[in-house]
Amino acid sequence: MEQLLSALVTIVIGVGGALVYFFGSNLILDRIFPANAPDLAVASRNMRIAGMVRPWLFLGPALISLSVYLVYPLFASIIYSFHGRDGVEFVGLDNYRWLLSDREFRESIFNNILWLIVVPTFSTLFGLIIAALTDRIWWGNIAKSLIFMPMAISFVGASVIWKFVYDYRDAGTAQIGLLNAIVVYFGGNPHVWISMPFWNNFFLMVILIWIQTGFAMVLLSAALRGISEETVEAAVIDGANPWQIFIKIKVPQIWGTIAVVWTTITILVLKVFDIVLAMTNGQWQSQVLANLMFDWMFRGGGDFGRGAVIAVVIMLMVVPIMVWNIRNARREMKGH
Repeated sequence: MEQLLSALVTIVIGVGGALVYFFGSNLILDRIFPANAPDLAVASRNMRIAGMVRPWLFLGPALISLSVYLVYPLFASIIYSFHGRDGVEFVGLDNYRWLLSDREFRESIFNNILWLIVVPTFSTLFGLIIAALTDRIWWGNIAKSLIFMPMAISFVGASVIWKFVYDYRDAGTAQIGLLNAIVVYFGGNPHVWISMPFWNNFFLMVILIWIQTGFAMVLLSAALRGISEETVEAAVIDGANPWQIFIKIKVPQIWGTIAVVWTTITILVLKVFDIVLAMTNGQWQSQVLANLMFDWMFRGGGDFGRGAVIAVVIMLMVVPIMVWNIRNARREMKGH
């Protein structure tokens, strides 16, 4: 109850504060530059100035938040990456040399590459298949709602759910984990799935695929519905079967949306942290870059330099994909 009240108070203060700011700032702006000034030239000048200032009143809080929570940490991380454990002593490129020789970093890079290959591919593929199939059945909207539902769950919450799916009990005892219960039912032996090196990465990936398939489905479903019916009808007249229509007619027309979905999930995967932390905490060769950064930055006494250099690596991997995504989105907007 205390947590609910705290959340409610936070929401009220946040929403109330936003309303007070926007109404108050606009009221002050109108008082400083009144549009009903007696002199017509002055009124016209005031309206012009107020028109230029007003958008910045709305953008101001967002720009300040971005500067404080994104721009400043970005430059601070780069600076810290050249400093030692305490963030004070300048060590030059020592942290970067350590990074290249660290076994756990190489393990994290390898695992991140696995995540990058598997999660965006299957999330986008499943989302596309489900979007195409649910548009052909009468209960498609219900199915979409159920598939999209995991998006409303936090990564930690989803991890807790899947911990029960992968749960292990000694052989001969009742298995409460769904996966082991199925294995035992068919005569197999239960396994500690998330402690199996290499393979445990895929068991963790399933969680993110489960969450992101709903996101991919919604965007791709909207794109499929935007396809011109004339092209589909022309393909039917030419004798194309449903599979050919889907692969050769529909998919090429929504390729831009597929690329945006793919890259958006890719950016998310590069920053994956919560699932690994909650499920394995990087043990059993399941470490990823974000969790490794967290370990060095906040655990074991903290090492600002090594934590920051891992953050810089993550940033260098994310930025090119973000730039490509933004350019692709602008290109599509110009096309419309």
